[in-house]
Amino acid sequence: MSLGWKERLSGVIGGPVSPFRADLSLDFGALESNVAALAAFDFRGMLIAAGIGEFYSLTPDEVVESLRVSARVLGGRMPVIGTVGLNSDIAAEAARRMEQAGADALLILPPAYANPPEEGLLRYYSRIAEASGLPLIVYSRDWCAFTPDAVARLAESIPALVAWKDGQGDIRRYQRIMRKVGDRLVWLGGVGDDCAPAYYAIGVTGFTSSLSNVLPKLALAMAGAGQRRDLDELNRLTNRYVHPVFRLRDRMRGYEVAVTKAAMEMFGLPAGPVRPPLTGLRPPDVEELDKLLTLLAEMR
Repeated sequence: MSLGWKERLSGVIGGPVSPFRADLSLDFGALESNVAALAAFDFRGMLIAAGIGEFYSLTPDEVVESLRVSARVLGGRMPVIGTVGLNSDIAAEAARRMEQAGADALLILPPAYANPPEEGLLRYYSRIAEASGLPLIVYSRDWCAFTPDAVARLAESIPALVAWKDGQGDIRRYQRIMRKVGDRLVWLGGVGDDCAPAYYAIGVTGFTSSLSNVLPKLALAMAGAGQRRDLDELNRLTNRYVHPVFRLRDRMRGYEVAVTKAAMEMFGLPAGPVRPPLTGLRPPDVEELDKLLTLLAEMR
């Protein structure tokens, strides 16, 4: 692991939504505007077209073009991290194209096939690693839950692997993985802003933030408190601002995207609707989110 990557990824990694028009076409002009606004803040990287960006609802061309637009806007101010997944061939081709489009690193989502064997997963990640010269970040989520020994094997087998993003929320297992592998990888939190206190308590150095689309100052304040090991302040911020939003997000699967986009629109930021299979907010939930705006505006 390059020390440079540990330094570069220590803090908040933003992740812009994919803004859609009413007809569900991707609005690259709105994406450019949103990324430019986020670039004014001290994020440690920008994760393009990942979970909050509705990766599984985008075409490969849309994912690559989203990366290209974002890289052009950011102009080297912070690492631009592309997203690949679905299967090894599609991901390998996307990796090659994203390297040409200006990506600094790649986040690898689980393959679409659920519950693959460990050996098959190793081949999946290795195939993607062979396709480009970019540093890689594994996103451990859904059916890709790893043992400490499996993570150690991946780290040994794939030199390009520089970081690990947790999407499981199993703090006990994550701590064991970190103890097993040590500083070979950069350890990132990724299951949600609400887990930042738990992540920092076990030594994670950075986290990806969906709330950064709406409350970038809050995400950065949380990271600052976590890096100072001021867990009282980190918990205060989480309890006051994050949990009310996440209680709403928990009401339906996929609501994390719908709530984020609805909040952005309420604050005048272009986000648009979600694409199927996600659904927009139900009317009572829109009303509840609207009532939270005064509270959330304290951190804008």
